[in-house]
Amino acid sequence: RPMRKEDIFQVSQIEKLSFPSPWSCGIFSSELDKKNFTFYYVMEYQDEVIAYTGYWKLANEVHLVNLAVYPAFRRKGLGSKLLKYVLEKAQNQGLDTITLEVRRFNLAAQKFYERFDFKKIAVRPGYYVETGEDALVYWKKI
Repeated sequence: RPMRKEDIFQVSQIEKLSFPSPWSCGIFSSELDKKNFTFYYVMEYQDEVIAYTGYWKLANEVHLVNLAVYPAFRRKGLGSKLLKYVLEKAQNQGLDTITLEVRRFNLAAQKFYERFDFKKIAVRPGYYVETGEDALVYWKKI
C-alpha cells in the first residue's frame, strides 16, 4: 500500500537497520510531500511495517531510491515482491527504464538486482559522501 506519514517512524527504523547512512524521518516526510514525483510503498505484517520501497518518476524513467526489508523478514522474497511491484507500477505509468545506485561493497544488493536483469552501466566515485564509497549505477529496460 502507499506509504503514509504515520508510517515514517517504522520506515526510519528499517532504514537505520539497513543502511550505513540512513535517511532521517524529515527526509521521508519531505519525499512524501512531492506528489506526482515520488512514490513510496510499504508492506505490513500484523499492522507493522516490515518493508518499504520508493522511487522517483523522472521524465520517462524510474529512479529507485530505496528498497529495504526489516532484518527478521529478509530472505523470504519480500524484496523481490516489492521490486516486481515497482516495475509493474512504473510500466502502468508508461515509464520504460529504471535506474538505481548500489554501494560498491554491497554484494548482496548487486546480486539481487542482477537476478532481475539489471545491468551495471557506470560507477559514481565517492557518491556516498559520509563514507566516500563509490556507487555502482544499474539500469534496466522495463
